[in-house]
Amino acid sequence: MELEREVRYLRGVGPGRAALLARLGIRTVGDLLRYCPRRHEDRRSIAPLGQLAVGQATTFRGRVVDQRELRPRAGLVISQAVLEDGTGRVRLVWFNQPWRLRDAAPGRELVAFGTAQWRYRELQVQNPEYEVLEGGDLLQVGRMVPVYRLTEGLNQRGMRRLVWQVLEDGGAVVEDPLPEELRSRRSLVSLQRALRGIHFPADFLDLEAARRRLAFDELFGMQKALAAGRRERAGVVKGLRYGPPGALTRAMLERLPFALTAGQRRSLEEIWADLERPEPMYRLLQGDVGSGKTVVAAAALLRAVEAGHQGALMVPTELLAEQHAANLRRLVEPLGVRLDLLTGGQPKREREAVQERLAAGEAGVVVGTHALVQEGVRFARLALAVIDEQHRFGVRQRELLPEKGERPDLLVMTATPIPRTLILTLYGDMAVSLIDSLPPGRRPVKTFFLERNRREEAYGFLERQVGAGHLAYVVCPLIEESEAMAARAAAQLADQLRRRFAGDGVGLVHGRMPFREREAVMEEFRTGRQRILVATTVIEVGMDVPEATVMVVEGAERFGLAQLHQLRGRVGRGDAPGYCLLLEGKGTPEARERLSTLAGLTDGFAVAEADLKARGPGEFFGTRQHGLPDLVVADPLRDADLLLEAREEAQLAEGLEPAAAALPRRG
Repeated sequence: MELEREVRYLRGVGPGRAALLARLGIRTVGDLLRYCPRRHEDRRSIAPLGQLAVGQATTFRGRVVDQRELRPRAGLVISQAVLEDGTGRVRLVWFNQPWRLRDAAPGRELVAFGTAQWRYRELQVQNPEYEVLEGGDLLQVGRMVPVYRLTEGLNQRGMRRLVWQVLEDGGAVVEDPLPEELRSRRSLVSLQRALRGIHFPADFLDLEAARRRLAFDELFGMQKALAAGRRERAGVVKGLRYGPPGALTRAMLERLPFALTAGQRRSLEEIWADLERPEPMYRLLQGDVGSGKTVVAAAALLRAVEAGHQGALMVPTELLAEQHAANLRRLVEPLGVRLDLLTGGQPKREREAVQERLAAGEAGVVVGTHALVQEGVRFARLALAVIDEQHRFGVRQRELLPEKGERPDLLVMTATPIPRTLILTLYGDMAVSLIDSLPPGRRPVKTFFLERNRREEAYGFLERQVGAGHLAYVVCPLIEESEAMAARAAAQLADQLRRRFAGDGVGLVHGRMPFREREAVMEEFRTGRQRILVATTVIEVGMDVPEATVMVVEGAERFGLAQLHQLRGRVGRGDAPGYCLLLEGKGTPEARERLSTLAGLTDGFAVAEADLKARGPGEFFGTRQHGLPDLVVADPLRDADLLLEAREEAQLAEGLEPAAAALPRRG
């Protein structure tokens, strides 16, 4: 059977059922076979009727000795069949399913699965799943039975029969894309066996063998995409070259009021070595919140300027662009280097002036949003492209900035700590630098989870901090529907707090505010004229206000752990300790446990691991944003060894020398 064949042409499907399957992403036979069950129920062991345990789901077998139908009131039909097997008897009961008695005719033998209850002085099983023993295949009982995620209008029984029908009719002709030699080397079962085993395994070993093969396929496809990119870059020579570090770079580092940490020095040396190579740099720089990536980026950008070239830093939000521009100006403008800011929210005349300076080579460094990759933006000599928080860009947006130069060096930065296995999954083709320590004097933020009835306690603490001369953030609950709804919610919260903190000044920032208005509010907060800032997640990265010591996060259960860790990194950046209060909105026991876990973690990598385990790799760091296939079966944490095997095989398939998985180790 052809895997590309549309499911609507399968026996018993038709247009209506095909539309329901399409809701699940199932349009072809291949989609159906790769639609993996979410779990399996072990229904292999058949218990005698005389040994049925009350309250326990069990598989049992017996012959129908009696049946009847009751209609106690209008709209209610109760169908009953009695089974016996020589050791005991049980009554099967269905509600408003009169057709069940056609199967459960007297004399027929049934194998059924359900939970026995003691009712009306006898054992009963309500709405059991069953099969009639007439020489057919047992799909619902007597085996490892798949349980699928379904949509309204589809049921487990019908889904199992459809998958079984496809496997029986054409599963034997599925072509395996992996050569037998590779499968043997990696102890992988055939694709044909894997597709059958993931749906109808003989036992748990069969199921794990199937899952391992399909997980390998996902990881192999992802690693091949990364290896292909590495192969395409092999032998490429960049258009602009660098000399050794010069006076500008030395002067900036000497002017710093602090010494670089060991992680900053190591990362800078790795980046500088890349810049001096003939091939373009392709490096990921990661470090926890406040670890000092901006200083490292500034030193790299200055290397481009002192070689007579230009550097660009692209970030995902205007607020982050404004913050980076302000921080970098303090580092580079005293040295005579012009730094420009380019965002979509700037007045048109200002944007055009920046574009003219870039094209003429008058601006050595530019910081901007995706406005940097618009068609009208041209660089005179772009040598280094730096992309910060790059997972928040679409794939094409990230590719466009390097295209503004002649094969420039690329440095990708993230303040979201990424677990080691996820680095290999998403950045397997990049060199990785790690800043693994905070600057001297920086202390972990003290974090507390407060249930709903302690909201007043949280704002009482905020009031005392503000009264002591500090500044505070209040973050609105995360609203997925739209930025407009988030802005309205933030405005309402700001109005509430203005009534309570009338004498302290309450500012408001969100993503829909005009550039100048947002800039003015931020300046008032930085200078202390507004002592409390109400905000959406636009402040997640880039905010650096040393006087801010406390953050209250409303509806904290709506956020991922990694995002909360980013948010709390906005406080405690000065001499005073920082506090983060996670306020419960409509919490669940699971959410409370998750937030309590975060309160006990200060290390970003530990937070990232916990977040990955809780939410899964797809949600933690969407692979679609990376232009890579989604992970459905594979789990980078569970399948770390399999990931390394897939990486080696992908590099061999692309004709590359297998590179060691040289990830930076902490410490």
